[in-house]
Amino acid sequence: MPLHVSPAPAPALRSVLAALGSPTAVREAHTPALRSVQGSLSPELPLPVHVLDRIVPNEAAPRTRLAGWRFLIRSGERAVAAADTMLTADGWTFSHFFEGPYLASTERAVRQADAATAHYQPRLLSIPELYMLTLWLHDDTGADAAGGALAPTDVLVPLAPAPPGITAHRPHRVADLLPVMTLRVTPAPLPELPGLPGLLGSPA
Repeated sequence: MPLHVSPAPAPALRSVLAALGSPTAVREAHTPALRSVQGSLSPELPLPVHVLDRIVPNEAAPRTRLAGWRFLIRSGERAVAAADTMLTADGWTFSHFFEGPYLASTERAVRQADAATAHYQPRLLSIPELYMLTLWLHDDTGADAAGGALAPTDVLVPLAPAPPGITAHRPHRVADLLPVMTLRVTPAPLPELPGLPGLLGSPA
């Protein structure tokens, strides 16, 4: 199995199990599929969710921050929802259940990565500036899943729906995709107006 899935913090898992065991939490979740399931539910495939808050041009190894852990909630052989946890002053706690296109897209990307020959540690990387979520395949399988920077040799798999111009489920090395993302978030320079020197510069 090429993917080396890191275990989630025990309190994060316990908080999800407690939420699944709470009829109130399940009933009030905005997840029709979860509410309609008959039978047992189990949280599986824990993935750390990292956030790349800001893309900086020419930054060789952008730093990320850990925002939470995400679990796929399975009923039998299918995932019916996902559960997010977050770190608070009191430790890891359940945040919310959800469903939507990223659920199936995550499963698909993980299956594709697991069928490859290279060994990776799977994570999720959110890039708010581009409204993009990716499967982050970290090449250091023994690394602490809570930390680390994007290595140039890591692989990012954009999940669907992907931003315009970026193809979902096409793996990209960070060294190749980062310049594309940087270009997307870098504002175009304002054109100079002829005959108005210094208008866009600092006052003399």
